[in-house]
Amino acid sequence: MKKSKPIITVFVFLGLIVGISACSSHQAEIKSLQSQVDSVSIELAMLKAASLQLESNKKLVSDLYQEVFGDKNIDVLDNYLVENYIQHNPGVADGREALKKALEIWFKDAPKEKIDIQHIGADCDFVYIHLKSKQGNKTLSVIDIFKIEGNKVVEHWDVIQEVPAKSANPHPMF
Repeated sequence: MKKSKPIITVFVFLGLIVGISACSSHQAEIKSLQSQVDSVSIELAMLKAASLQLESNKKLVSDLYQEVFGDKNIDVLDNYLVENYIQHNPGVADGREALKKALEIWFKDAPKEKIDIQHIGADCDFVYIHLKSKQGNKTLSVIDIFKIEGNKVVEHWDVIQEVPAKSANPHPMF
């Protein structure tokens, strides 16, 4: 029986080596999988942050539109636009003060109204808003594009089209 003890010890030792080796192999697999999980978690966190920023940008633009164009509150422009924002509308000069002056003229005797947002979307730092607007007895389709940086508008484009009484196709503008 004494002779069998060393053989058993060798088998136990070999079993431990194989077990440790297998365990090391599993540890490497676990580390690799954990690295992949960590990478996916980081990507998900980045996507979530980007999605939250897009939602924040859309809210900024819809709030700006309602407060300025709906409520006719020019004073809030300081909260929404950088001072030297770039204006692509050919009827308005660059800068926040130039827009304030233009809006004072446009809003003279204009009633407050609820802005009728038809569509709003965001892509990176751009927000696109499509509105149905009334101007007297005319209905207008308005599309504004805003570039956002640091939670303020830095650039603006717009396209305004009167909705015609008749259309060459059956597709509505809104």
